[in-house]
Amino acid sequence: MGSTDWGVANIRQRKIVCAGGRDRSSPQQRGWRMCGIFGSIGFEPDPQRIDIVAHRGPDGRGWETYASPKGPVALGHRRLAIIDVSDAGLQPMCDASRRYWLVFNGEIYNYIELREEMRAKGEVFVSESDSEVLLRAYTLWGEDALPRLRGMFAFLIWDDRDKKLFGARDRYGIKPLYMVTTPRGAAFGSEIKQLLGLPSVSGSMNVARVHDFLASGISDHTSETMFEGVFQLRGGECVTIDASRDAAIEARPRRWYPAAAGDISLSEDEAAARFRDLLTESVRLHLRSDVPVGSCLSGGLDSSSIVCLMAQMMGSEAGGAKVNTVSACYAEKSVDEKPFMDAVVAHAHTEPHYIFPKADDVFQRASDITWHQDEPFGSTSIFAQWCVFEEAKRVGIKVMLDGQGADEQLGGYHHSFSFHLAVLIKQFRLAGVLRAMQERRAWHGVPISRQIQQALIALLPPGLAGLLRDGHRALTQHDWLGGELLRERGASETAFERARSELGLPAVTDLRSLCLNLTYGSNLSMLLHWEDRNSMAHAIEARVPFLDCPLVEFNLALGNDHKIVGGDTKRVLRRAMETILPPTVLRRRDKLGFATPEQVWFRGPLKGVMTEGVEAAVARYPGLFNADGLRALASDMLEGRKPVNFLLWRVVNLGLWGERFRVGA
Repeated sequence: MGSTDWGVANIRQRKIVCAGGRDRSSPQQRGWRMCGIFGSIGFEPDPQRIDIVAHRGPDGRGWETYASPKGPVALGHRRLAIIDVSDAGLQPMCDASRRYWLVFNGEIYNYIELREEMRAKGEVFVSESDSEVLLRAYTLWGEDALPRLRGMFAFLIWDDRDKKLFGARDRYGIKPLYMVTTPRGAAFGSEIKQLLGLPSVSGSMNVARVHDFLASGISDHTSETMFEGVFQLRGGECVTIDASRDAAIEARPRRWYPAAAGDISLSEDEAAARFRDLLTESVRLHLRSDVPVGSCLSGGLDSSSIVCLMAQMMGSEAGGAKVNTVSACYAEKSVDEKPFMDAVVAHAHTEPHYIFPKADDVFQRASDITWHQDEPFGSTSIFAQWCVFEEAKRVGIKVMLDGQGADEQLGGYHHSFSFHLAVLIKQFRLAGVLRAMQERRAWHGVPISRQIQQALIALLPPGLAGLLRDGHRALTQHDWLGGELLRERGASETAFERARSELGLPAVTDLRSLCLNLTYGSNLSMLLHWEDRNSMAHAIEARVPFLDCPLVEFNLALGNDHKIVGGDTKRVLRRAMETILPPTVLRRRDKLGFATPEQVWFRGPLKGVMTEGVEAAVARYPGLFNADGLRALASDMLEGRKPVNFLLWRVVNLGLWGERFRVGA
């Protein structure tokens, strides 16, 4: 291990037991767990880089430094103890040879099975932590350990003999890992704020990615962030940094998990049975914890399925432990889902906790939420999610399961209908077209003429189709996005096209390719970012059972007809949960998606602060907007001449982000 020649004192508070089982008196600590990590090569070691994310791990702190030809190396960890809450789970964790050192954020859900497999090979374990299992797996199999892991993870392993740092992120990007590389060195962190202020990291705006956010409402769709020079490892990527010689740092992320889908042909009954088995197994694994586990409950199909399966496994109906559920409710009936929540609570015998987010609190908390999110976020639904995790913390729940991911895999968003109808038309399945349109009109209120228009647009080449969709028309209203810095951006590839091309995903021509793009390219990574930051801000671990890899691979390989049938979305999920969900939820066909009453709020109690927010964004970034056009668009929305949509919040939140992080264009 390296010395402390750079003036940073190692933590010397505990006697360490390395993963080899021998007591060792040294400055190291045994393998800590969730939830914040940091690593650097070549930069002056700075423990504040891990302390700035103390909210991610309030249960403890670990910090170590090492020597390399490239300069000092540092590893840091903040702990949220979930599995093996004893000191046997402290990090940085070393192996028996003291060659490998681990900092890890996440959960390996199959750690028990992996531990038994390695024990059969003669490995000896000294703790019950999945951190030790991960470290042993890497020392035994190297990078080939990654496909064996079921879970969510971002980790760094320092090889102190060969002077190499290895970093990896889970298949779908559930847990974050950011990176900067400069001529001086490289650094990694769980949050962007850990990397700002490093030498050669300006903290200025990445105008291209800000354009994507303003124009499409999309972020986290590329390896770039909205901060110039700060990158992320994408889900399913890993990287090795060689510090064995004093040469320029090279960081070339590579995919260890391909963004691809197979092809499965099953009957509806077979598909439903297999789906139910896979989801049940995933929920069982996600319940592994040594601290209280609860669940978010929106009243939709996804979270309700998880809650009902949890209740079965915990024996709630038979008088066993009750599932703690936390839900956001509103007085505005257009977005209130409480009747569906109540149906699940009664059916699954849960212990419910309800919160009622208030308009007055949106701007009081917006700056702090933006700081935790690191980047601007897309709507006030993120505020509602923040309130849910805040309540979970108040009632003492340390792990929360959530239904994230099902919509992307199973065509749960209503814009999926366009691509489904387009395929039916190309296949001349006119009876299927008629049924889908009639049921969608009856259940969702979409006129037949509008559905035909949407389907015909979906049949066009992607570039032309994009010009005709509602989103593009919203962008061109009053030329509000016509500032000097952004004027040329509109003609370049869209955010969706960039995400697709960066990952080599197929063009969206049908429901299956749409699901593949939403899961890997454009939508899911953004939602996972928001969930990670909101949960970690309250020292809560959010788990997402729909993103267990066997289930995801099965869902993406299913044919279109298992996803949308007539006016039903997520058909295979509905069939699989027929005997598990309450009927009122099973038959639900509206889609709110953690909505807040933005239209009521923005035209009512928040009208003044929204107007002020628009002006603040224009003043901070005059080169981004056509000021008069943006003011006209905001007036149209706030005065009721046009519907309020998310782009107005994006503008205001961009201004808040710039103010909180002092970001220049």
